[in-house]
Amino acid sequence: MSARPDLYIGIMSGTSLDGVDAVLVDLSQAAPVLISSHYQPYAKPLKEALLALHQVSHNELHQSQLIANRLAREYADATLALLKNAGVATASVQAIGCHGQTVRHRPEHGYSVQLNNGALLAELTGLHVVCDFRSRDIAAGGQGAPLVPAFHDKVLRHPSIHRAILNIGGIANLTDLPPDRTTAGFDTGPGNLLMDAWIARHQGKSFDKDGTWAASGKVIPALLQRLLTEPFFAAAPPRSTGRDLFNLAWLGRHLKGDEAPADVQATLLALTGDSIASAIQRFCAGAKEIYLCGGGAHNEALRSHLRHALPQCRIQETEVLGIAADWMEAIAFAWLAQQALHLRPASLPAVTGARHPCVLGAIYPA
Repeated sequence: MSARPDLYIGIMSGTSLDGVDAVLVDLSQAAPVLISSHYQPYAKPLKEALLALHQVSHNELHQSQLIANRLAREYADATLALLKNAGVATASVQAIGCHGQTVRHRPEHGYSVQLNNGALLAELTGLHVVCDFRSRDIAAGGQGAPLVPAFHDKVLRHPSIHRAILNIGGIANLTDLPPDRTTAGFDTGPGNLLMDAWIARHQGKSFDKDGTWAASGKVIPALLQRLLTEPFFAAAPPRSTGRDLFNLAWLGRHLKGDEAPADVQATLLALTGDSIASAIQRFCAGAKEIYLCGGGAHNEALRSHLRHALPQCRIQETEVLGIAADWMEAIAFAWLAQQALHLRPASLPAVTGARHPCVLGAIYPA
C-alpha cells in the first residue's frame, strides 16, 4: 500500500534575479517526487528595483518593504498558477517553503536579508508559509548558507561512490558527499552572476546562452589572475558569498579599460570554471562524480571548461539521479519547509560553521 501524499510547495528566487521557480513536490517517500513546476520571470522594473537595493540609497528601508510586498504577490501568483496547472487543491498542500530574494548577505555582521512578506503570502494563498531560513543558523554562529547541502545529503548520497553536487546559480556552491566522511558544502564564488551582468551591459541580454559569446572571445590571463587574487577564493570553508562582494563594481576595479568585451566574458567564464575546479581539488579531493544543477548547468562552454579542468571526474546533470537540474533548489526548499513543520533540524554545522544543528525557518500559519 502506497503512502499518502505529503505535498509541499518550494519557491526559489536566486541571486541571478531572473524570476521565480515554484514546484509542487510529494515528500511522502525517501526520494522527492516532482508533481508540477512553474517558472515566472521577473518584469524588468522589478529586477531593476531589486538590483538597486543591493546598493545604499535614499529611503531604501521603505523601498525594501514595498518590494517585499510585491515579491509576496509574485510568489502567490506563482503558487496559484502551479496548483492550477497540477489540478491540485490548496487544501491538499501542507505548506510553502519560500527562500525569498536575497538583497544583503552579511553573516560576518550577524544577518542576511531575504525579501518576502511571509504573512502576506500566507494570507494570499491560504497556506502555511515557512521562510527566513538563514537567520537561525546565523544566530548559532553559522554562515546561514548554503542551505541545500542538507537536502543533498538526505537524497543524493551514494554508499560507496564519492559524489559532489555543484549548483551553478548566480553564485556557485558545492556539496561534498564522500561515502566515509561527513557531508561538507560551501560557496565557490561567482556562478552566472558576473557573466550575466556583463552581457546585459554590452548586449542587453539576460544571459549568455550556451556560453556562445564567451566562446567567441579569448581569456585574458593577467585579468584572470587579478580576479583570482580575491581573498575569498583562498579562504577555507565554511564560506558563503553573494552580490555584496561579486558585482560589476568589483570587476571594474580589476579592468584596465581597453579589454575587448568578448574577451572579458571569456575570462569571467574561466573565473567561474577555475574557482569551481580549484575548490573541488582542494576541498572535495577524491570525488569521482560531479552532478550539475542550476541555470549554469546548461552552459555548454562552462561544462566543457569543467570537463577539461577535472578530467578525473565524471560530470553529468542531476537528471540522471532523478532530480531535474532546473528545479533542485526549489525542491530543496519544499523539503526544508517539511523539516520546519516537524521541528527537525535541517542545518549542517559542518557546512555553515554553526555551533549546533538548528530548526530553520519562521512559520506563518494560514
